[in-house]
Amino acid sequence: MTVEELIARSKVAQKKFEFATQEQADAAARAVCKAVYDNAEMLGALAVEDSRMGNLKDKIAKCRNKSALIWNDLKDKKSVGIINRMEDRRMLEIAKPMGVVASLIPSTNPVVTPMSNAAFALKTRNSVIFSPHPRATKCVKLLTEMFRTELAKLGFPEDLVLCIENATIENSASLMSGADVTVATGGMAMVKAAYSSGKPALGVGQGNVQCIVDDDVDLAEAAEKIITGRSFDNGLICLGEQCVFVPKNKYTVFVEEMKKQGAFYIDAPEAVDQLRKGLFPDGAFSRVVVGRNAAGVAEGAGIKDVPADARVLVVPAAATGSGDVLCREKLCPVVAIMAYDTFEQGVAMMVENLEHEGKGHSICVHSNNPEHVQYAALQCSVCRVVVNQPSGTTGGGSPNNGFVPTTTLGCGSWGNNSFSGNLSYFHLMNITRVGYPCEESVMPDMDQVWQ
Repeated sequence: MTVEELIARSKVAQKKFEFATQEQADAAARAVCKAVYDNAEMLGALAVEDSRMGNLKDKIAKCRNKSALIWNDLKDKKSVGIINRMEDRRMLEIAKPMGVVASLIPSTNPVVTPMSNAAFALKTRNSVIFSPHPRATKCVKLLTEMFRTELAKLGFPEDLVLCIENATIENSASLMSGADVTVATGGMAMVKAAYSSGKPALGVGQGNVQCIVDDDVDLAEAAEKIITGRSFDNGLICLGEQCVFVPKNKYTVFVEEMKKQGAFYIDAPEAVDQLRKGLFPDGAFSRVVVGRNAAGVAEGAGIKDVPADARVLVVPAAATGSGDVLCREKLCPVVAIMAYDTFEQGVAMMVENLEHEGKGHSICVHSNNPEHVQYAALQCSVCRVVVNQPSGTTGGGSPNNGFVPTTTLGCGSWGNNSFSGNLSYFHLMNITRVGYPCEESVMPDMDQVWQ
């Protein structure tokens, strides 16, 4: 079936769903989330098999946690009809669907990204067509069938969810130009193509999460949280901590705490250089190590004696920014570490790394000093500042913070994105605003305006 035929079918289904009630839209969104929750073990295993990266335990946890978090966030929100009455301004806001959503699916998140985007689309009475990465095809095809089955049970058009069978670059381009809006989650080349499609696009920016440890925190707790975030799903998450900056007078103690938490510290100059070459053999990040565990990454770089159960590799970087490739994003459980003299200097080092790669995405701050947290937030051009939590597992939403649960992370103009923050349902609805005349003028005397 051609892309044009898929789009035509999707448009027909969306028109039938266009005036669904809030209860119907919620039922559809809930169904796709529940399908993933109920089949987490099977889908987690298929995600590992299909993508050939990550680890089973974390894939299953991701399926369960994200599906529950996202539905819990969606279930009480208005997305149909009048969603806001502003009595003081005598205005109404009415939510309406956008139409057909093109959803580009990355290999790193072949289950929860299509689930998330489908839930957001259906919550706002849109239809969705998936275009999966070649290493996400099995997962996305199966999910499409599952979602269609659930929609049919509810009496809704099955074609509200469709999938490109052969997702080539050309087919993806056709989908983006024919859909009403695109959600692009994945590599920067694909995101750039989405923004060049001639249609509205919601794309993500590159990650390279910088993390700073203040001198007033419990080092053992900070080490455990950083390793948890960095090791989750073998380091595939773009929110995972990439570089950690610690006080110079606590550097040695912090490294020891990292070791106690399962990190393997590599500091021999020859081994550090081997790791650099293994991660960035030709200046570009090696696809071979994406999503491998710590021991596998080390073995691929020719570094021996790394235990099979090592959670992350910790390696000192020689310089910030372009001075050392270890300060770049690494989609595997490797974290660079550097020391700073003052907190302000540490933040400046983070800024230098972000200016080189990852500007707009996120930082992580471990501190009990609110002024230091605010200083880092003010200095770093990012959309998320994760405080005293594992960034890799909480920046995309958590039961213990206020970040909107999502799998798509906007990086604002810093990351060449059209939105800043965490993608949700409200990004996929148009709003009609109705304005009545106010009983009294909201404008003061003209001469007083300038006073």
